[in-house]
Amino acid sequence: MGDRIRLGMVGGGNDAFIGAVHRIAARIDDKYELVAGALSSTPEKSRASGEALGVPRIYDDFKQMAIREARRKDGIEAVSIVTPNHVHFAAAREFLKRGIHVICDKPLTSTLSDAKKLVKAAEASDALFVLTHNYTGYPMVRQAREMVANGDLGAIRLVQVEYPQDWLSVEQDFKQANWRTDPNQSGAGGSTGDIGTHAFNLACFVTGLEVDSLSADLQAFVPGRLVDDNAHVMLRFAGGARGMLWSSQVAPGNENALRIRVYGEKGGLEWAQEDPNYLWFTPFGEPKRLITRNGAGAGETAARVSRVPPGHPEGYLEGFANIYSEAAEAIIAARSGKAPSGAVLYPTVMDGLKGVQFVSACVKSSARDAAWVKLDH
Repeated sequence: MGDRIRLGMVGGGNDAFIGAVHRIAARIDDKYELVAGALSSTPEKSRASGEALGVPRIYDDFKQMAIREARRKDGIEAVSIVTPNHVHFAAAREFLKRGIHVICDKPLTSTLSDAKKLVKAAEASDALFVLTHNYTGYPMVRQAREMVANGDLGAIRLVQVEYPQDWLSVEQDFKQANWRTDPNQSGAGGSTGDIGTHAFNLACFVTGLEVDSLSADLQAFVPGRLVDDNAHVMLRFAGGARGMLWSSQVAPGNENALRIRVYGEKGGLEWAQEDPNYLWFTPFGEPKRLITRNGAGAGETAARVSRVPPGHPEGYLEGFANIYSEAAEAIIAARSGKAPSGAVLYPTVMDGLKGVQFVSACVKSSARDAAWVKLDH
């Protein structure tokens, strides 16, 4: 193993899509070794997944895993939590209170009260908390953030962000669909929690702005669905900028069409997740300029999270891997009680709290006929 970080995983059995994504991401830069897991909701399934994946130590549940791993000299240093939303809080709390770093899938929790409790648990722990909003790991998203911060767009006026999909356009009956449309597992938000939080996080990450209040119109178009599958949200940012957010899982023809447009006094930016190596920049009154990943015009902020020359696609898995590698730098620094380089950047528990506040405000606003609601800061 050398100096690899000893990693555990909660959830993410061998038939789980997101578990495989996290395992691949953790290994791309060879900074982690998966040595323990509580990989499923039953001991039998967990052991079967552990055998299939070659994980050395398998536990019946996450609490047993946290207790036993904390006692071992060679116990895990970090844990990936890749369960349905309603398990995030209890699992993360068990590891945080034992000083084990947490890398958690989004959204942070299924309820706002649990999110606030988890923030306190993270603040009371010596362990790091990393939230895998993977789109913040894309090089050209980092480039856009840097350009906004450098004032290339001037004062920000407008933010347009959307994340449409189509895979839940009809009632579905399989694991990934079932838990996402069950409010007992997903929380009160459907598309808002699953993909709307990504769009919300991206808007705030790129612009550096905080949402002050919102007006949301949520729909459950599929008959009998108990959570929203479409959301139109107007945003008011602190400082005066305005925005619109659309998340939908019932938009035929869309796969993972996350897109952001940011407009300021001096120009605009546009980035699309399905074409992630390109960032369009338009200074006011001038022709559009194409900035490519690792190409002319891209800065060091993007370059440090790029792996291959321009023209070779980098995307979803690499974005996830960048979050894991940023977390690894922070964890390695923490081994000797140091802070990581100032260039290290990853979403934190506070970003997670903001995402759950967004979902809660959307549900509250929609229930009041799209009334303006302040985020519960």
